Amino acid sequence: MVVVAVVLGLLTWGATLWTEFLWYETVGFREVLVTRLLTQVSLFLIAGVFTAGLIWSALWLAWRHRPIYAPSTPEQAALDRYRSALDPVRRLVFVAVPTVLALFVGTAAAAQWQTVLLFINRQPFGEVDPHFEIDIGFFVFSLPFWQMLVSFATLVLGLGLIGALLTHYIYGGLQLQGQPRGSRTTTAARIHLSVLLALLLLVRAGGYWIERYSLSMTQHARITGMTYTDVNALLPTRTILAVAAILVALFFLSTIWSKTWRLPIVGLVGLLVVALLLGGLYPSLMQSLRVRPSEAQLEEPYIQRAIQSTRAAYGLENIESTDYDPRVEVEPGQLRTDADTIPGIRIVDPSVVSPTFRQLQGVRNYYQFADALDVASYEIDGELVDTVIAVRELNLDGIPADQRNWVNDHTVYTHGFGVVAAYGSRRSAEGEPIFYERNIPPVGELGDYEPRIYFGENSPPYSIVGGPEDGPDRELDYPASADGAGTGEVRNTYQGDGGVMMGTMVRRLAYAIKHREVNILLSDSINSESQMLDHREPRERIERVAPWLRLDGNPYPAVVDGRVTWIVDGYTVSNRYPYSQMEELGEVTTDSLQTQARNVNSMEGQVNYIRNSVKATVDAFDGTVTLYAWDEEDPLLMAWSQAFDNSVQPMSEISAELMSHLRYPEDLFKVQREILSRYHVETADAFFTGQDFWRTSEDPSVGGDNPPDIPPHYLSIQMPEEDEPQFSLTTTYIPRGAGRQNLTGYLAVDANAGDQAGQRREDFGQLRLLTLPRETTFRGPGQFQNDIESSPENSEAFAQTLSQFLSLNRQQGSEVILGNLLTLPVGDGMLYVEPIYVQARGGTAYPLQRVVVVAFGNELAWSDTLDGALDELFGGDSGATAGDADAAGEPGQDAVVDPGESEDTGESEEPGEPAEPVDPASELGQAIAEIEAAYEAGQQALASDPQDWEAYGEAQERLRRAIDRAVAANPTGGSVTMPGGSGDADDAGETEAP
Repeated sequence: MVVVAVVLGLLTWGATLWTEFLWYETVGFREVLVTRLLTQVSLFLIAGVFTAGLIWSALWLAWRHRPIYAPSTPEQAALDRYRSALDPVRRLVFVAVPTVLALFVGTAAAAQWQTVLLFINRQPFGEVDPHFEIDIGFFVFSLPFWQMLVSFATLVLGLGLIGALLTHYIYGGLQLQGQPRGSRTTTAARIHLSVLLALLLLVRAGGYWIERYSLSMTQHARITGMTYTDVNALLPTRTILAVAAILVALFFLSTIWSKTWRLPIVGLVGLLVVALLLGGLYPSLMQSLRVRPSEAQLEEPYIQRAIQSTRAAYGLENIESTDYDPRVEVEPGQLRTDADTIPGIRIVDPSVVSPTFRQLQGVRNYYQFADALDVASYEIDGELVDTVIAVRELNLDGIPADQRNWVNDHTVYTHGFGVVAAYGSRRSAEGEPIFYERNIPPVGELGDYEPRIYFGENSPPYSIVGGPEDGPDRELDYPASADGAGTGEVRNTYQGDGGVMMGTMVRRLAYAIKHREVNILLSDSINSESQMLDHREPRERIERVAPWLRLDGNPYPAVVDGRVTWIVDGYTVSNRYPYSQMEELGEVTTDSLQTQARNVNSMEGQVNYIRNSVKATVDAFDGTVTLYAWDEEDPLLMAWSQAFDNSVQPMSEISAELMSHLRYPEDLFKVQREILSRYHVETADAFFTGQDFWRTSEDPSVGGDNPPDIPPHYLSIQMPEEDEPQFSLTTTYIPRGAGRQNLTGYLAVDANAGDQAGQRREDFGQLRLLTLPRETTFRGPGQFQNDIESSPENSEAFAQTLSQFLSLNRQQGSEVILGNLLTLPVGDGMLYVEPIYVQARGGTAYPLQRVVVVAFGNELAWSDTLDGALDELFGGDSGATAGDADAAGEPGQDAVVDPGESEDTGESEEPGEPAEPVDPASELGQAIAEIEAAYEAGQQALASDPQDWEAYGEAQERLRRAIDRAVAANPTGGSVTMPGGSGDADDAGETEAP
């Protein structure tokens, strides 16, 4: 049985290793696997051989130089039975013990492969630390390596010493009782043990010396780095202990000639006393008696070091900080100077509308969208438009249970199809998003692209695809009708090269073992041209080819050069930057969006240095992984690029279209906003008092005693002193401390990496901080949310207060969903905007945006549209137009433009221009008739049962198909007259192709 188990284990290991090589070969990163494996194997062998050799030599030397005749003492008599039991298996023990320990130590050493590669490929930072004046590269690259060596040597020598002590004791070379002190060890034992102890103390001396540099990363209550006590007490103590350990090591070596343990034992005791007194008591006394009475003055230079080093390590050196005193009074026309910003306010919440996308654009149950959608910026008709975008991915759980089997799950249902994009700042009159890219096959503004999604965030673990070009199409591609209402389906065969070829029986056997699935070996669905697609999640693919990167938790899709591409931000991090604040990534990158939408949080561990050094992409069709250097001057990136040669492409290889879709990463911004909550303070005395420390605003829409932080939001804003709106990532601050909720700061970063020409923008990544006066109490997000629940009457918008509107919908069984709370510096003040959604109960119900709430200063208003709310807030005329909803629009369709009006410019043609009659028998006439019929069916469904969303949804699907037909049949977009209609738009006799 043991032999069978070993054979099966080796077979499984071999199959897994071979398939790993095949996968890395397919994606073009074989050198990454080879370099990593060679480094790990080398470390394992070096550490293992050294460990086994030292421990074996310690055991063998102790046995080889044992006394020929053991002393005749009661102690030795008691040990006779152990010697008798050990002698028959001594050779086996002397081999087995070192081997087992070598395996453990070798495995631990192999896990340090990144430390070793960074040391070998170390790079200078070009900056020195403020105390030792050594290049920071020593702390980041070299210090961890030397600490690893000290730990390894201490462990191995300690194990060797233990083995030698036990062997000498068992065979009589060392006695604990019954003999005079001077004769308790034999000469051989004394020499052997003294040499081992001397080596151990020399290693300990090296450890004390290295600890001097480690003090620069010590965490204190206020800062990270050395304080007054560290510099004046601990630092010299470590030097003294290093010298003392060397002296004690020499004392142990002197026993070879002095033949007495007296001097080394006294020295060892003295070393321990010095370590306790100088290493513990003396620093404590200095802190209590010298530092604490004058702490502010004595710690000032060290706090200043920490401020400067922390801002440098987190990329905050060039932040633009502005004092901003927001207005609180409102007056008509106040937003006139922000006319370019207001139309770009994103009122579609990507974390809320996923069910809406799923209901209106899911098409079939085996398609799905992410729980939280993504925000991007696309150029539509020459203008940048904030966009909510989602990939239509495969959902195997949506397949009927009677169709679930291995063949369908892994060879038929293999991929998703297309992307769906909606305007971020517009919605229909019914509260639904307005899609400018939709349907299957795709229809819209993004042009022609490869729509098949074989690699995505929700792809199956593995699929087997492809086959002969002249063979039958096996994979389900998409429903035959554009909206999925029909029963037909289109089949396809994968024509990409993103998988491992399965043409040989040996490969099929290897993958059958790897996935523990015999069908891979036996199925007739697999042929000589089939490919295995596995490791399909974008973040997983990047982690495998760049294991040295930390990845952002939110990959986002973009249509780039005719392909759907996943974009993932990669970070290089370190926890060795001297004097820089240490942060726990898992804590600072967690917010309400991750809590609600279950986003991945891969940012774990403590760091005090971070750079967005890599932009990584994964092709959704063939899985191609590409790493682009983004911060080409980052020393960590330079080291890893040298270690894994040719794995990272230069920034110059980024295409113009890809550059236009790159953005500032969320997780980096979360880390930076947490650091700035304290390190926006630039003077040591202000930092010491901590009176001006901030904290990130809590998400007021989430209940509980400890609500998570509000997530940062992508939106187009125009910061003060800026000429035009910029696609930005924003967040808000409130005072640190319980009970204070007023707004104290506002942080934004220019998030659009590339301009329309595809060049990297000079102001990309520019952080801009607005600091509100400390003496003001400007309303914060939590206070704004509280006002919503107790709002005054707004008779012009609704005949009830907002709180009554919310309560009424909640009491009627509907769910009220608070959308993202946006904050914008406009009108010389701060404007809050929050959409509110209502979702009826029922399996097919989805959120509809019913209300938009706005606030400025101490005033609050609300309406069913953003325009209405802003006009209500600013005395009937805000001075700017958002254009967020189209009252003539039908649910789920594009906005319907008035005759002669340009949807984008708002310019109208001459009034009175007659509509063109339409032949009822023509394609356009039939489409318009179907529009009327579908609309009436939807109204009848609502009238008969307002909760029957399934019937209403079916009618809207018919409506959407008819609209698509009308668009295709009326390419000029001119106004037309309904068949049999009066031509009066008010009588529904006139419509226009959307």
